Amino acid sequence: MAVSTPSTPGAPGDPGRGSFAAAVRGGFGLTGPRHGRHALSVDQVDALSLPIGDDGVVIGADAQGRLATLGVNRPTPYDILFIGGLWTAQIIAFRAAATGARVAVETGRAEAWGQLVRALGVGPSGMAVYDVGRVPPLGASAGSPVLVVRDCGMRPPRGRVVSGPWQSVLTVLPYLSPVAPRLIRQARLVGVQRVSPDEATQIGRSLGLPSGDVGSLPSLADGVTLWCADRDRQYVMTQATDAETGLLGTARRMD
Repeated sequence: MAVSTPSTPGAPGDPGRGSFAAAVRGGFGLTGPRHGRHALSVDQVDALSLPIGDDGVVIGADAQGRLATLGVNRPTPYDILFIGGLWTAQIIAFRAAATGARVAVETGRAEAWGQLVRALGVGPSGMAVYDVGRVPPLGASAGSPVLVVRDCGMRPPRGRVVSGPWQSVLTVLPYLSPVAPRLIRQARLVGVQRVSPDEATQIGRSLGLPSGDVGSLPSLADGVTLWCADRDRQYVMTQATDAETGLLGTARRMD
């Protein structure tokens, strides 16, 4: 609040005016403690850091045991390609719903998702299953974000519903397929589970992986995923909670 004061405080003949101006300068209250200024030199700014954690769906832990999160609720379009097993994809969908997202599953095997639908229900923070090509407009918003899971086999058709603000799309491929190179180019994030040596070579070429990562892909344990975004790579082990194990069983690569 701006306070204007007379230009000549404490004018003769007005003893109250001087005390009022003094009160304004003093902040209408008691004088507080005086501390030295907290300042950084230019050289010290680079050393400043803040303990800000990632926000999103916890998808497991990295090799050092730190939690790994996947931010699916975003104000910008976000496409994820996952080459792996249905178990991990369902864990991601289940946890996304737990964060408040609506999950829409486009699939030709609705029975494989039935147990999750019954557990989560349909509606806000729930899950709905649609036949391939039958996903309606979902009305995603900041207050009602959406994750679309496209579980449409080896050759998923181009989807009617695409990623947009507050609507991310996770495309699931059980193995490498002829459409995989196109999907890799479109994706902002790619997750790869255990694949054959030939598939590992092709994936490594598409993602620009070093030979060590290419060599590790055929021997990844169940539940382990190599996540790649631009030049960043991270191995993540997904472990189910007791409730998730009761619904989906233990981690497995094969469905």
